[in-house]
Amino acid sequence: MKRSCVFVLGVFALISMASVHGQTSAGYPVRPVRILVAQAAGGQVDLVTRSIAAQLSARLGQQILVDNRSSASGIVGAQLVAKAAPDGYTLLPVANTFAIVPSLIANAGYDPLKDFSAISLFARVPQVLVVNPALPAQSVKELIALAKSRPNKISYASAGTGGTGHLAAELFSHSVGIQMLHVPYKGNSQAIVDVMAGVVDVMFDQVGTSLSFIRSGKLRGLAMTSRTRSPLLPLLPTIDESGVPGFEDITFIGLAAPAGTPREILVKLNAEIGRAVRVPALREHFLELGVELASSESPEEFSAQIKAEIEKKGSLIREAGIKVD
Repeated sequence: MKRSCVFVLGVFALISMASVHGQTSAGYPVRPVRILVAQAAGGQVDLVTRSIAAQLSARLGQQILVDNRSSASGIVGAQLVAKAAPDGYTLLPVANTFAIVPSLIANAGYDPLKDFSAISLFARVPQVLVVNPALPAQSVKELIALAKSRPNKISYASAGTGGTGHLAAELFSHSVGIQMLHVPYKGNSQAIVDVMAGVVDVMFDQVGTSLSFIRSGKLRGLAMTSRTRSPLLPLLPTIDESGVPGFEDITFIGLAAPAGTPREILVKLNAEIGRAVRVPALREHFLELGVELASSESPEEFSAQIKAEIEKKGSLIREAGIKVD
């Protein structure tokens, strides 16, 4: 009899918990939501996140608090969100770095797939392959031919080892069978200045940063890393078009939650992000900065994108022997 009572009470407890959980998910959000940005304030991820957060706040009827917790490679922020309650009230903007850090740094302290639930993409940022105008390469094919004739003599700049520009250059080199000399900088500013000055020959850079220099002739744009041409540089071909079939390397920005967050919450946020990125004024504003707003059809689609990035860049990092201390 006692066991039966305990069993019945247990069943009622489970039903009660399920009911509360369902009500919480259905009414989400009932209090302010915190988005913990693991990058510095004023950076690209921060700016896009704040704009999307403002849209979400208006649509969900709750305050969305953006909290910057900048650290090397965004590790501290990722660890904090991974340990947060999986209730949809603590979220993390994620980019390529989030996906590849565990492949670059031992003991990163989080697993991008096991510790997080993907929500949605909200921006794509293509890069552009630029060279110093004095370099005798007017196209991707000419650059490849030049690099093959001068192994490890053509240099390329990056904003730092393991960064998006570095990995884009490594992916390109592996794809076409060339060897270029990596010259890492501590940040993007001096790197691009030295490419314009001819100190370094080549660079993979974000369109928004290089656009004015390409238009003024201080840099020569050769091709885009996206599979489609940029509206900002419509005459510039893609690397895929330029004789490297299938090449694509896009920086993504999106949103994730702690693993175990109810799917109803993920789906609701996914849908609202989809509506937010379609606001014409917002799209036009970010396009001028070289950022293309876009969303995922479902949380599962964004999860698959993160997984593909981990596999693609993880393999590249291992093959190239890239390490970050």
